[in-house]
Amino acid sequence: MNLEEQINADIKAAMLAKDSAKLEGLRAIKSAILMMKTSAEGNTPDAELKALQKMVKQRRETAELYKNQQRDDLASVELAQAAVIEGYLPQQMNEEEIRAAVAEVIKQVGAAGPGDLGKVMGVITKQLAGKADGKTVSMLVKQLLVN
Repeated sequence: MNLEEQINADIKAAMLAKDSAKLEGLRAIKSAILMMKTSAEGNTPDAELKALQKMVKQRRETAELYKNQQRDDLASVELAQAAVIEGYLPQQMNEEEIRAAVAEVIKQVGAAGPGDLGKVMGVITKQLAGKADGKTVSMLVKQLLVN
């Protein structure tokens, strides 16, 4: 069962359960899939993964803005949708796993200092695509290259 079929089945289940929070998140995913079908890049599993990651990131950023404006009611809606969307993403790596992967790549490419940031990031971003947050990866690469 591909992602689109899974989402359609889950939408039906959410409707029957009258789970409006989950339904909103699922409809957002379905909308993104339909947009990908008509775009030039197409509807590939890789494109779906990137779109879901982007949706989660957008919702988390929006929730942060709402929290800063003391609109916790709107922030909770965004976070609920982000949680639903994350359910369709692969398991994310924790910081220690990312640190180990970054250290290994630094050894592989022979990086010596902060000047080699581009070399390391080029390799590690491809290796950890979909498995780790880019901001965390970048922070850890910078930390390990400085030390």
